[in-house]
Amino acid sequence: MTVLEQFWKGDQNALATLISYVENNGEGYQRFLSSIYSQTGRAYKIGITGPPGVGKSSLVDKLTLKLCQNGSKVGIIAVDPTSPFSGGAFLGDRIRMHSLVGKKEVFIRSMASRGGEGGLAKSTFEVALVLDAFGQDFIILETVGVGQIEIEVAHQADTKVVVLTPESGDSIQALKAGLIEIGDIFVINKADREGAPKAVAHLNMILDIKRHQERWKFPVISTSAVYQKGIPELLGAILEHRNFLTSNLLLEKNRKQQIKNELKKILESNLKQLLEEKMGDSFNWEESVEKIYSRQQDPYSWSEKIFKALKK
Repeated sequence: MTVLEQFWKGDQNALATLISYVENNGEGYQRFLSSIYSQTGRAYKIGITGPPGVGKSSLVDKLTLKLCQNGSKVGIIAVDPTSPFSGGAFLGDRIRMHSLVGKKEVFIRSMASRGGEGGLAKSTFEVALVLDAFGQDFIILETVGVGQIEIEVAHQADTKVVVLTPESGDSIQALKAGLIEIGDIFVINKADREGAPKAVAHLNMILDIKRHQERWKFPVISTSAVYQKGIPELLGAILEHRNFLTSNLLLEKNRKQQIKNELKKILESNLKQLLEEKMGDSFNWEESVEKIYSRQQDPYSWSEKIFKALKK
């Protein structure tokens, strides 16, 4: 039996093998993605983001347990900072998701960020496709908490959950980082700590402007992953947001935008590869940028030269 046949039969070892194949851009990996694409589009993607130390992984652990109790299958893509030595995932979020070990309904993949914009690994979209085709009902994307604008989450997730803590300044930092703009649901985690009600009130005040501009209510949920409080409310808010998007035809609109973004990435990657093949050593992206920056070259002549090379 081939790996692909095992994959279609629900073998998680085959799933892991094919995810590694895609993540490492194995030979012919795009043909594999093409072959499974018709079986995708059913999974609902939840993005979990926020500053470091807010308890994102513990929250994902408890949220996933709740989804499993409801009969759902869940795929988790936990994006870690890249190890400077191996280039692989550095933190290994599975350690903080111990409740999920051995659960057949759950598949966890830690991926290295590899310099991906907004903290998400470059191949996250493709890995999500594989999990979708495998039959996972929900895919949770947990981003690196590096304080960057998590634009990639906005591009790839259907519902974006921003996680903060009661500590003073968390809401302000989120505002500065652009997380308020991309969030659909906001969580004050570790709500058993002092100052939680004040943090909720402060965040609600910040969100009032956003609520006046859009039809969604942008709820603020208090949770404690340690004491397992607020998890049913968080799941309820996620499902309510999915219904809101579906009933207002926004889910379809958002997913079409996701496809546009991915098409651009694929075209950029293929064009760059084609340029390297056509022009060989004469094509150097960084060198071209330097020459244009120093005005030794202009972008218009450079573009014309590139297109001439592609026509040959």
